[in-house]
Amino acid sequence: MSAAERVEKIRQVLTARLAPLSLEIRDDSAQHAGHAGARQGGHFSVTVVSDRFAGCTRMQRHQLVYEAVSELLRTDIHALRIQARTPQEQNRSTL
Repeated sequence: MSAAERVEKIRQVLTARLAPLSLEIRDDSAQHAGHAGARQGGHFSVTVVSDRFAGCTRMQRHQLVYEAVSELLRTDIHALRIQARTPQEQNRSTL
């Protein structure tokens, strides 16, 4: 599977489960070339802004993201860096 196809799969599942107001996905796999685990899946960074994170701790937010991509973790994702924010937090960080 190509990197673009993996990114699209990640986008689809996160959109379906978290209804993000903003979603950025970056393929960082090239930075990990030669890493043994990189052969089983890619390295990705996601920034997700969703109302679903309101009232959640950082760990709970990450759990929601991991639950959403759980199937992809078996085949397409080796490593995932997560930034999960509420819309209010995102607005404060852009001021």
